[in-house]
Amino acid sequence: MSSIIYTHTDEAPLLATYSFLPIVEAFAAKAGVAFETRDISVAARILAQFGLADDALTELGELAKTPEANIIKLPNISASIPQLKAAVKELQAQGFAVPDYPENPTTDEEKEIRAKYDKVKGSAVNPVLREGNSDRRAPASVKNYAKTHPHTNKPFAEGSKTNVATMGAHDFASNEKSVTLAGDDVLSIVLETEAGETVVLKEGLKVLAGEIVDATKMSASHLRAFLQNALAEAKAQDVLFSVHLKATMMKVSDPIIFGHVVKAYFADVFAQYGDQLAAAGLSANDGLGAILAGLDALENGAEIKAAFDAALAAGPRLSYTNSDKGITNLHVPSDVIVDASMPALVRNGGRLWGADGGEDDTLAVIPDSSYAGVYQAVLDDVKKNGPLDPATIGTVPNVGLMAQAAEEYGSHDKTFEIAAAGTVRVVASNGDVLIEHDVEAGDIWRACQTKDIPVQDWVKLAVSRARASQTPAIFWLNESRAHDAELIKKVNAYLPEHDTEGLTIEILAPTLATAYSLERMRKGEDTISVTGNVLRDYNTDLFPILELGTSAKMLSVVPLIAGGGLFETGAGGSAPKHVQQLVEENYLRWDSLGEFFALVPSLEKYAEQAGAPAAQVLADALDRATGTFLNEDRSPGRKLGTTDNRGSHFYLALYWAEELANQSADADLAAAFKPLAETLRANEDKIAAELIAVQGSPADIGGYYYPDAEKTSAVMRPSTTLNEVLAGF
Repeated sequence: MSSIIYTHTDEAPLLATYSFLPIVEAFAAKAGVAFETRDISVAARILAQFGLADDALTELGELAKTPEANIIKLPNISASIPQLKAAVKELQAQGFAVPDYPENPTTDEEKEIRAKYDKVKGSAVNPVLREGNSDRRAPASVKNYAKTHPHTNKPFAEGSKTNVATMGAHDFASNEKSVTLAGDDVLSIVLETEAGETVVLKEGLKVLAGEIVDATKMSASHLRAFLQNALAEAKAQDVLFSVHLKATMMKVSDPIIFGHVVKAYFADVFAQYGDQLAAAGLSANDGLGAILAGLDALENGAEIKAAFDAALAAGPRLSYTNSDKGITNLHVPSDVIVDASMPALVRNGGRLWGADGGEDDTLAVIPDSSYAGVYQAVLDDVKKNGPLDPATIGTVPNVGLMAQAAEEYGSHDKTFEIAAAGTVRVVASNGDVLIEHDVEAGDIWRACQTKDIPVQDWVKLAVSRARASQTPAIFWLNESRAHDAELIKKVNAYLPEHDTEGLTIEILAPTLATAYSLERMRKGEDTISVTGNVLRDYNTDLFPILELGTSAKMLSVVPLIAGGGLFETGAGGSAPKHVQQLVEENYLRWDSLGEFFALVPSLEKYAEQAGAPAAQVLADALDRATGTFLNEDRSPGRKLGTTDNRGSHFYLALYWAEELANQSADADLAAAFKPLAETLRANEDKIAAELIAVQGSPADIGGYYYPDAEKTSAVMRPSTTLNEVLAGF
């Protein structure tokens, strides 16, 4: 093992890296620990597809399959199409020879370009790196801090009309079919149209013995009818209409669903101008914002804009993601991500924000009913029992099934918008039909795979976490859902392979598991949620946001199946707003606690891999320093003139140096860090003042998706004193 890989990603986490990583490298060098970086940002991934940069993601994907892997992965952009197009435009402006994104490819060249861009869209990073299952929990120091410095979860008003609207039928949940393969095979997916044409949607699909294969569909006609009813309900109840999807992770299916919502809300506009908008390449799937931005190029653009404005005035009131700038819930598909937006709704007393910036009750539209009931169960609980009190509630850590792209729903090359009515079949190599669905044109059909080895590892991890923490573990699985029924068989088969004596391990449907976990939380008791991939994403935002006020403070460890480690650093949902503030005011609110937490087990893993006890000393000292950091309340403030991300890094460095200077496990390290600790403490006021002095003016980082390294470093390291101290160290 030669080094720890620290990833360059996107937005606020990338900016923070320019400030934090030089500190880490300086400290680690004294213990003989080396760091390397790999750029897996959306811009770098685009460049790699066209041979203009190293393919760092593929390299790390191979490394993740080895015992030597030690990767710290910061949050990255899961690119929606509007984000992808914006990144392409920026790279082109910077002089990179990357082609335009082909919206409707017709030539072979355009199809090849589109295929390359498709590899960059959505959660392209996570399935490659996640060669293990997820262990996410709030570190004890963070939980204790939340109890002594509780944030506010607002109460719901008496008679709150906030609720979830979901299809409940004719959707992915209700149409799912699932099989477990008896042997290795190569499958194909074909559409037999009513006109007698055979269309091969996917071939060469390799599956392994014991693998679960699912397929399902969402009916487009029933989706449209559902949306019309939801719009009417929001209008009748005079509540805000808000759709909650995940167009980032579910990069194929959810932008299509989002487009249906846009068309349903603006039905009259699309009835009159839809063909013209389509001809101009303006797609509802990209959101209202992209359409409005493209109207200037149309001869009657002002007329169409007036029609949209009239529809907004006449329709149900929309929720807004930024009322000051007129950005609605329907502007950008990636702006409202269900796993972050729904907990924020609960925290805010069941209210979102309208056009005037005021708060109001909301109809939260989650079309597919697979997990919508989880959020309704939370709403019901809080309405009945009042807001959760962060000072007293227990915690809900998560063990998530995600290894080897398990349950990657709606995000890849097995998801299709059906072109013609007929029957979609999943066919084995011997011609047997494993799964089939009758479909109409416009239906969304998707399949996914879940390998057996990840399931075995998931069950093992759940038992080990339950044993280590002496906490009940609940598998969130619904026996009436096809995929979950197959998973339950495996869980029941693999649990007896482990020592579960004295442990509470149960299987409950997600809505029941939600109610069970909330009941225990209110008693101050902890409950491990053991979930599949999508619920892993949802639960590791839902419960931390209610417990801690944010999901960015979670410890996220991925014990890789091959023996290495992947250490993830929290959630990046707020990252875009932080970048905007930095550019406007030279103030970065991003909280790097996730990076601090991930670095500790990464250093511990390095100590184990390399037989380097000094790395363990670094880790132990950092763990103690993070506790001091929290107790001293050194996380970034909310307004100019307070400590921002850069200042928080300085204080972490100060406390870390002092811990290393005062420890007795390694005398050489103590001697090396004693003068650094003294110098940092002596210059505390000067460094803090230098970091605050730059705030208030615009900052130039040379780009949003691919910022200039020199400019960004200058912005993120503005303290001459701190820079000189680290250079001298």
